[in-house]
Amino acid sequence: METTLLFLAVLFASMAIGIPIAVALLVSGVALMWQLDFFNTQLLAQNLQAGFDNFPLLAVPFFVLAGELMNAGGLSQRIIDMARAFVGHIPGGLGYVTIFAAVLLASMSGSAIADTAALATILVPMMRQQNYPMDYSTGLMASGGIIGPIIPPSLPFIIYGVTTNTSISKLFVSGVVPGILMGGALLIAWRIVARRNKLPAATRATAVERRQVIVDSTWAIFMPVIILGGIRFGVFTPTEAAVVAAVYAFLVSRFIYKALSWKAAYEVLVASSITTAVVMFLCGAATVAAYMITLADLPNQLAELFQPLLAHPTLFMVCMMVFLLLVGTSMDLTPIILIFAPVCLPLAMKAHIDPIYFGFMFVFTGCLGLITPPVGTVLNVVAGVGGVRMESVVKGVAPFLLVYVLLLALLIAFPQIVIAPVRWLG
Repeated sequence: METTLLFLAVLFASMAIGIPIAVALLVSGVALMWQLDFFNTQLLAQNLQAGFDNFPLLAVPFFVLAGELMNAGGLSQRIIDMARAFVGHIPGGLGYVTIFAAVLLASMSGSAIADTAALATILVPMMRQQNYPMDYSTGLMASGGIIGPIIPPSLPFIIYGVTTNTSISKLFVSGVVPGILMGGALLIAWRIVARRNKLPAATRATAVERRQVIVDSTWAIFMPVIILGGIRFGVFTPTEAAVVAAVYAFLVSRFIYKALSWKAAYEVLVASSITTAVVMFLCGAATVAAYMITLADLPNQLAELFQPLLAHPTLFMVCMMVFLLLVGTSMDLTPIILIFAPVCLPLAMKAHIDPIYFGFMFVFTGCLGLITPPVGTVLNVVAGVGGVRMESVVKGVAPFLLVYVLLLALLIAFPQIVIAPVRWLG
């Protein structure tokens, strides 16, 4: 137990004084090396390099690139235009547009930040112009944005699968039904908000306008069909699907929609490279920490601590999800996966919990941390892009966070909602 406390103490102390999380992980790994009298710089370098020298992780830069290309090349705009043409005339219609667009965008990029930025950039000015309450509007966009990591393709599922050696394809399948349920939960919550605030409705689109937006958005809608269909029928792996997505997004943006200039393409490549570098360095640092965690036998130490709960899988899941919710208030999703997944999954296996189900629940609960203060990465994105105070966004996200927590409880009580599609389709 001494070793576990040392690791956690060094990790959180490093983060508390402002050290970047990746460096904090390296420091924690080195601290364990000193504790075990096992310090070796060559071993440190080898594990750091091994963390990002992993073929499945190639999906990360390409899905990041695909998401950036979608936003810069007009694919996201056309998805939102199509949703607006069909549901924009309902009272509070722009909220329904946000939800439907969030679900569609989620099936393309797999990134909460990219999807949220696209929604906020396009829809915040529209909502402001129609006098929508900005707190609930931005709260809805943040809540819709975190559907991105749940509906495949999903960057967090890729990172979780690589980190824990879990099937990425099965993790993708596990997110389909819950992702749709997330959209349904937001529809219910927004309907209540729209009625209470007596939100306006836009002019109904004509049949000609609807046909036109369908034609305009056909190339954008075809993107998730190619990605998910290709993975499902074995045409390509999730990693290869990321390359296909990036190439497809570039070709459509540059040569069909003609919305992507060469200068914009260069800027997209730079932004994608920066994001990829951050993620890869995190993966490398986490591998160092994970190696030392395994060497120090921390999973078995924690298993002894959780021993009374291992005989009660549901109670174990409740405690684990509460723990992850608390961690999510102060840490981003990727570090949560890299730090805690390799330790928590063996415990779940000892409790006889399906590893795919646990992986999905781990990522889903971690996603809730993206819209939970004080860190709330997605909340910061909405506040920054929409020009809204953080306090206002936090207030507005509350009802949507509540329905997500209720959905989390439902998925704990009925794990077959997640497991059954994996067995049918996986």
